[in-house]
Amino acid sequence: MIAPAPRARTIDLIGNTPLVLLKGPSEAAGCEIYGKCEFANPGASVKDRAALWIIRDAEARGELMPGGTVVEGTAGNTGIGIALVANALGYKTIIVMPDNQSKEKMDTLRALGAELVLVPPTKFADCNHFVHTSRRLAEETDGAVWANQFDNTANRKAHIDGTAKELWEQLDGKLHGFTCAAGTGGTIAGVGMGLKEFDENIRIALTDPHGAALYSYYAHGELAAEGTSVAEGIGQGRITGNLEGAPIDTQFRISDEQGLEWVSHLLREEGLCLGLSSGINVAGAIELGKQLVADGVENPRVATILCDTGFRYLSTLYNREWLTAKGLPVFDWLAD
Repeated sequence: MIAPAPRARTIDLIGNTPLVLLKGPSEAAGCEIYGKCEFANPGASVKDRAALWIIRDAEARGELMPGGTVVEGTAGNTGIGIALVANALGYKTIIVMPDNQSKEKMDTLRALGAELVLVPPTKFADCNHFVHTSRRLAEETDGAVWANQFDNTANRKAHIDGTAKELWEQLDGKLHGFTCAAGTGGTIAGVGMGLKEFDENIRIALTDPHGAALYSYYAHGELAAEGTSVAEGIGQGRITGNLEGAPIDTQFRISDEQGLEWVSHLLREEGLCLGLSSGINVAGAIELGKQLVADGVENPRVATILCDTGFRYLSTLYNREWLTAKGLPVFDWLAD
């Protein structure tokens, strides 16, 4: 008699995502470039990891009680992850999001049963910023906790404990560089810290979009932004709690056009439908790979994060009219 397969809880499906060798980027870099397929998480993004760790941490500290509510300000993906984890564990969800994010994210949050509060996009210093609005709502709601993904270091612990260890094991301890962009900073800091525990020589690089200030901070010690980007969920103008102490060895600034070039290639040539943040990450990984090759590292391997699915951006990134309105190149198959 064959024994029944072990039964996993739905939240056990978060993490342990596949790692894929990216052919085109590897050829462009002259070394192996790998992408961690975070779109394979239940909520289709890397943010599921932070959502689970933040909620479990709040439970462990006795702040989140049965039947309680999790409140968060987010560009969308963290909110989706929180809504799914909260549903699985019996909590309610209130999500505050800037109203310029993709329609797909808004529709997904409503479909998951989250209470969605939309606010105008504004600078962090403005008291009406989505982060500050979510904090106030948490304070005003009985039985609620504020996830506070930007400064709650349970976020980066998800990547110290999970993502970094997975990468190390999937590559049999043969990894020379890691890079990704920063939104909250949890992924780049957590993966960097976790990988440095295995090998201090692994080079950790920040890949920053235009319009963000961290490239300048790590290159010149000054928070200064340059240009703009339409990428959702990445780009930061301050040192968050998750970024404090991040082991950044080098940094790259990547344009939307560069990111879109790799979004296009990965879809048409490798069958991966991704968002712009993933394209920017891949472009940064290529730059890091070239740097390692130039520095004489033998057969370097670089890993990055494929953050989420492109199906979340059908009304924006994969829409000819939207791209044209933003002054961005239109994918050739949309131009016909």
